Amino acid sequence: MSADSNSSGSKSHENKALEGSRHSGIMSLLFSRGWSLVLNHLGVLVGAALSALSVNIFIIPNHIADGGITGIAIILYYLLGWNVGVVVFVLNLPLYFLAFRYVGKRFLWLSIFGVFVFSVAMQYTANIPMPHITSEPLLACIFGGLLSGIGVGITLKSQGSLGGTDIIGILINRLTSLSVGQVILGVDVLIFLVAAVFFGPEIAMYAMIYMFFTIKVVDFVLTGLDNSKSLMIVANNPEALAEILSRELERGITFLDAEGAYSGQRKKIILCVIGRMQVTQTKRLIHEADPEAFLVIGDASEVIGNGFRRWNK
Repeated sequence: MSADSNSSGSKSHENKALEGSRHSGIMSLLFSRGWSLVLNHLGVLVGAALSALSVNIFIIPNHIADGGITGIAIILYYLLGWNVGVVVFVLNLPLYFLAFRYVGKRFLWLSIFGVFVFSVAMQYTANIPMPHITSEPLLACIFGGLLSGIGVGITLKSQGSLGGTDIIGILINRLTSLSVGQVILGVDVLIFLVAAVFFGPEIAMYAMIYMFFTIKVVDFVLTGLDNSKSLMIVANNPEALAEILSRELERGITFLDAEGAYSGQRKKIILCVIGRMQVTQTKRLIHEADPEAFLVIGDASEVIGNGFRRWNK
């Protein structure tokens, strides 16, 4: 009896410990997700505010246009004096209502939050007396694009958006064969043409420069300077070459099974990702091991995993 009692007590203790472990794991997961959502909201808040600041400091004072819904709002402001922030918010709301089936709930909410913050920040920063930084439109395009790109990049990295043509692109893509990128480009070109008709071609050209710098900075914020290189190598002795590269570069190596289209010969292709500072060393190692090797080097704008950037939870 005593042995059975001890066994029963031990099992009960183990069950309680297991339940406690599960409860702790669930709480930890909920806390992690909650903290992630808080950080996402903070990122969208900062990003939207910076984007609004860019419009009020650089774009509107220098009478420059923009793309997307913001570009439409700015044109209406120039023509009719309508509030940019209010127009952006009003034009975006029906788009999100139509697109709620096609986008994730978190993205939808954070995007609505981003548009709201952008609209409020546009109104607030417009009423703050600020010095006129530059009267040179080209400088305004460059530094406005820099500030806007940082803002949009932070917003996108926080899993939100500032609305506009990306939602239009998603909706039209569902109904036609056009890609999202084609729709966004088409809408922006149309907005620039309207700006050119009403305000002259120079305004449209400056708007394109502003958009160019914005997009480049957004890419930089999203991918950073971690411009790694991906290698695909066809060698006569792939096992020996893989051993050399793994030892000298301290990078992981993967074999891909392949077949020559002309020869029909089965081959192993070496796949490897390296840092950009290792390119010269890698080419030397490959040439020394197999001068007849076939090497393809491509850009890997973002690499996540062992030896590179960690996964963001």
